[in-house]
Amino acid sequence: MSAAAVVGWDIGGAHVKAALLRGGRLVDAAQWPCPLWQGLAHLEGALDAARARWPGLATHAQAVTMTGEMVDLFEHREEGVARIAAALAAALPAPRFYAGDRGWCDAAAAAPAWRDIASANWLATATQAARACGADQGLLVDIGSTTTDLIAFGAGRVLTAARSDAERLAGGELVYRGVVRTPLCALAPRIEWRGTPLNVMAEFFATSADVFRLTGELDPAHDQQPSADGAAKDAPHSRARLARMIGLDERDADAAAWLAFARAWRAEFVAPLRAGIARIAAAHALGDDALVVGAGCGAFLVPELRPAGWRHADYGGDIVRLAPDATPDAAAWAGVGAAAVAVAALCEREPR
Repeated sequence: MSAAAVVGWDIGGAHVKAALLRGGRLVDAAQWPCPLWQGLAHLEGALDAARARWPGLATHAQAVTMTGEMVDLFEHREEGVARIAAALAAALPAPRFYAGDRGWCDAAAAAPAWRDIASANWLATATQAARACGADQGLLVDIGSTTTDLIAFGAGRVLTAARSDAERLAGGELVYRGVVRTPLCALAPRIEWRGTPLNVMAEFFATSADVFRLTGELDPAHDQQPSADGAAKDAPHSRARLARMIGLDERDADAAAWLAFARAWRAEFVAPLRAGIARIAAAHALGDDALVVGAGCGAFLVPELRPAGWRHADYGGDIVRLAPDATPDAAAWAGVGAAAVAVAALCEREPR
C-alpha cells in the first residue's frame, strides 16, 4: 500500500495486539489486555490506549486479523466477526480485514467472508514468517498466553491444508495451552508431589502463569491477566495457588519444594508440545536442518522444544526488520504480537 505507515491489529479474546510499520520496518508494537467476553467496551478501551500511544493513528492504513469472534459475548462466530468489524470500522479509518487465502476485504464485506476472517491470525504469522525467513523449510512455534500454534512451512508458503480451528485441533496444529491463562487442571489429571503422584483438583485454582512466575521465565510485562483468585502475582501467592491444586496450603512446604512442584507442572506443559512438534515435522517431512521460528510470550520455551539439529530464529529478534527510530522494546513486543506485525507487513505489500 502507498500509505506512510500501516498499523496491524490482532484482536483477540483476551488481548489486543498492534504493530506500527513503515516501509516494511517495525517502528513500535504493543499489547493491551482486553477481556472481550465482558463486552465491546474493552475493545474500545484498547483502541483508546492505541490512540494515546500513536497520536497519528488515524492517518495510517489499518490491517486487521482476529480471534475474538469466538468469545461467548457473541452467539456465533459469524456475529463476532461482523460486530468486531463494525466496531473497528467506526473507530478506525477504512480498516482492511485479513481473510487468509481469500485475500483482503473491507468492513462491509467482512460478514459474508466470516469463515475466512475468523481466527486467521496464525495464517498471517506463518505466511509472513515463511516469506521473510529465507528458509527452505521450517516450523512456526507460536506459544501465546492461551494457545500454541505449530505450523509447518516450506518454500515461502504454509504447508498445512487446515484452515479452521476445528481442523487445526484435529491435526494438532492448534494446542490449547499458553504460558499465562491455561488452568493448571487442564494440563494433567495427576501430578507428583514429593515423590507421590496425586490427583489434581479440577478447579480453577491456578494458571500456567503461576508456574512460569515461579520458574522466573514469564516476563512480568506479558503477565497482563488477573490471577485465578484475583490476588497478587508475587511468589507467595503463586505458591498458594499451586498448593490448592493438591489440597494444601502455601505454608505446608518451603519455597524450594514449591519451585520443584512448579517445575513438575512445567514438564507437563512442554511434553505435549514437544510430541506435537515431532508429529508435525514427520507429517510434512521436514528435514534435519529445518528452521524453527519462535514467537509469542512463551517463545522462551522454543529453544528446548526444537528437534536436535534444527536451527532456531526468534520472530521478533531475527525475522522482523526494525526501523531506525524503532522503540527500544519494539522487537520484544513484535515477538509477542507476531500476528499484528505479520498482518501489517502482508497488507503493506498489497496493491490498493
